[in-house]
Amino acid sequence: MDQPAKPASPVPFHALSVAEVLAQLDSRAEGLTTEEAAARRARFGPNVLPPPHTRGPVERFLSQFNNAVIYVLLAAGTITALLQQWVDCGVIFGVVIINAVIGFIQEGRAEEAITAVRRLLSPQAMVLRGGRRLVLPAQELVPGDVILLQSGDRVPADARLLELRELRMDEAALTGESEPVEKDPRPVAEGAQIADRRCVVYSGTMVTLGRASAVVTATGLRTEIGRISAMLAGVEQLTTPLLRQLSDFGRALTIVILVAVAVIYLFGVYVRTYPHQQMFLAMVGLAVSAIPEALPAIITITLAVGVRRMAACKAIIRRLPAVETLGSVTVICSDKTGTLTRNEMSVHSVAMAGLPPIEVTGSGYQPVGDFHMEGRNMDPAKFPALLELCRAAMLCNESAIHETPEGWVLSGDPTDGALLALGMKAGLGQQALAALYAEIDAIPFESGHRFMATLRQDLDGARWIFVKGAPEAVLKLCARQHGKSGEEPLDSGWWHAQVERFGADAQRTIAIAARRCAIGAPDSLSFPDVRDLTLLGVVGIIDPPREEAMDSVRQCRSAGVQVKMVTGDHAGTAGAVARQIGLDESARPLSGADLDLLDDAQLADAVERATVFARTSPEHKLRLVEALQSRGHVVAMTGDGVNDAPALKRADVGVAMGIKGTEVAKEASQMVLADDNFASIVRAVAEGRTVFDNIRKAILYILPTNGGESFTILLAIAFGLVLPITPAHILWINMVTEVTLSVALAFEPPEPMIMRRRPRDPQAPILSGFMIWRVLLVSVLMVSCAFGLFVYEMSGGAELEAARTVAVNTLVVTQAAYLVNTRFLYASALTRAGLFGNRFVLIGIGLVLVLQMLFTYTPWMQGLFHTRAIGIDAWARIFAAGLFVFIAVEAEKKLLSRL
Repeated sequence: MDQPAKPASPVPFHALSVAEVLAQLDSRAEGLTTEEAAARRARFGPNVLPPPHTRGPVERFLSQFNNAVIYVLLAAGTITALLQQWVDCGVIFGVVIINAVIGFIQEGRAEEAITAVRRLLSPQAMVLRGGRRLVLPAQELVPGDVILLQSGDRVPADARLLELRELRMDEAALTGESEPVEKDPRPVAEGAQIADRRCVVYSGTMVTLGRASAVVTATGLRTEIGRISAMLAGVEQLTTPLLRQLSDFGRALTIVILVAVAVIYLFGVYVRTYPHQQMFLAMVGLAVSAIPEALPAIITITLAVGVRRMAACKAIIRRLPAVETLGSVTVICSDKTGTLTRNEMSVHSVAMAGLPPIEVTGSGYQPVGDFHMEGRNMDPAKFPALLELCRAAMLCNESAIHETPEGWVLSGDPTDGALLALGMKAGLGQQALAALYAEIDAIPFESGHRFMATLRQDLDGARWIFVKGAPEAVLKLCARQHGKSGEEPLDSGWWHAQVERFGADAQRTIAIAARRCAIGAPDSLSFPDVRDLTLLGVVGIIDPPREEAMDSVRQCRSAGVQVKMVTGDHAGTAGAVARQIGLDESARPLSGADLDLLDDAQLADAVERATVFARTSPEHKLRLVEALQSRGHVVAMTGDGVNDAPALKRADVGVAMGIKGTEVAKEASQMVLADDNFASIVRAVAEGRTVFDNIRKAILYILPTNGGESFTILLAIAFGLVLPITPAHILWINMVTEVTLSVALAFEPPEPMIMRRRPRDPQAPILSGFMIWRVLLVSVLMVSCAFGLFVYEMSGGAELEAARTVAVNTLVVTQAAYLVNTRFLYASALTRAGLFGNRFVLIGIGLVLVLQMLFTYTPWMQGLFHTRAIGIDAWARIFAAGLFVFIAVEAEKKLLSRL
């Protein structure tokens, strides 16, 4: 994206006056006529998000086979079919079909993201048509329609406000604002960001308080949420590092196998003068031995085990490859609201005249917390002035909080909820206070006067006025303050300093005041009555960081994973939260306006330095993810809102919140946090690293076993000898050992210090130099044992079938021994943990030995595979060969540790 996307509507309605907006839309305050609305509906279409074009199920299913490793598997299946080994053929094709079905199902889920966006549109709307109120399906709205909104409504289309009363909107899902936005019908600057357009309401957002009339400016795809839907449909979902590497590995392996088979075939026919038919069968055996047909199945099983482990950590994986990708993450781009913070307002600080600053602990609406003064706990009951402030805050309140099985829930405004929780922490009860102070009248909060006032009467008949609101508004109404010795003259300068102190920490400030009325006070409350108040104090309210977020950030830093905050909230608020959770603040926060001034190259430089990005739009978030990816980063993007969905889909790992996240965010993500806990991401990263380690161990186990089989055949051809093992033997070994034994590696626990190392390089090849060396070493060891014992048996006069039985059992036993070596890539397995730390390894080895007994001694297996019974002396040599391989690999580990 070279340039940020333009606003959804081509006309900047937010910068026009009400009269100009109505003229521009050719509408009027009483709405359109039915005829005008019908004409516009024919022109603009219905107010819906059209379903995107998607591939059909057949095309999607067939695309699952477009992979080099799958091509190799299909070739292996075809070869086994030509050999009429129908059981082995069925196993190979079964693996291919299962992988295709899993991919087909997962890809289908991805398409649900667009459907989820469409579900956000309001099903009905109240409209003025020719001055009459009508309730119509939201899809019938057209630009120019006048709609009526009230508390609890979901906005049906983007609209410019005409008139309002106390209108507050919950726009968190669209803009990232952590609290309801107070709306104002006055126009704003043309260049204002979406979150700052206070005279506009957006489709899909919620009315939390008040009522309003508004004229529709955009419908369907022209709305902001429609634009996000279009972005989401056009965002390319990246493949994972592992899938890219496996694809490269599969292509390389295919080329190597084909070239090797051709060269050896020519060598055998023209140098060793083998018959063409014999060499063809030998090459079939070589190709089958070289193909790791179990690898996709092992990888799928390892990923599935990771999914189960992550689910226990409250991280639900929606797309299987994302498990491994988590282990490669180098940057986590985290939304602030609801992810690093609780998305629940809490009183954090209290300023009162004559007292040191008071800090309040606890978070959310749960009324549990302490009051601290000068670093020590304080008992609110011993400070009457503090109790009076808390009482006034609860009595000047229109909301309620109550406990449910899921926790404490707010009904009403978040600021009111924070004040209620403050009073309950001080030991007060809302219902008890309401019984003691009966409400007579109230002046609701409005943007014009910026305060709320209530008139109440206590049990003695005395009447009280309680006020809360913006400090600059409430201070003008106060003549006194509650000090150490009671009421004293108001010190406005001191209070302004406290407000500035709270503001520096991005705390929202609320002033609280009260006055006892004179006898004979009227039964109603008017603006002239709200005067001559006593200021009780000022409280600072924040959306508090999650307690575990700071520890999680530290763990990410030690693991070499950067954490960046990307939010739609203000830079000051974002910077304060960043300081509290320990993010690096060496670079200043960048706003969406700053990002608009940067081209892609400049943005790529900026994202490396900056940690906090504020006032960001969906386009900004998407550009940030793409900029980080252009620098080679593997990016995890967390979020819960509609505005996060395009970036969630583009990120290497999109992480949505399960409790407070929108369906759009969940469907666009690869992982959902069931507990909305940022700390769960860290545990998921550790599991992702474990999964990759276990996949690498499986590869390091499977390739030498294939190498041992291949080199055994090559050695026989090079010396002009009969083949020690047949293609049917090779398929048996691969089925028994690669599937049974290598599956045990999927259950390996994390290695020590897994979160103390840096993320792996996603560009690094899947086979490192060390792994290639280990594969060659173990292959040579295995072929030496198998070929050596085959020659030994033949030279001792054993029949061919018996010698081949010894060779097959030797390969199986050496592979079982090497499985124990593979549990630790570098550390020694000659420990209790190495030998007995994974019960699945022991179960797998035991199961393989039982199968080999059946393979060797049962008549039907002897007839199928042409095996013969062997004596105890042969078994002694076979187990000695296994012990030799185990000791040799442990010696190699020891030697490498000293280099």
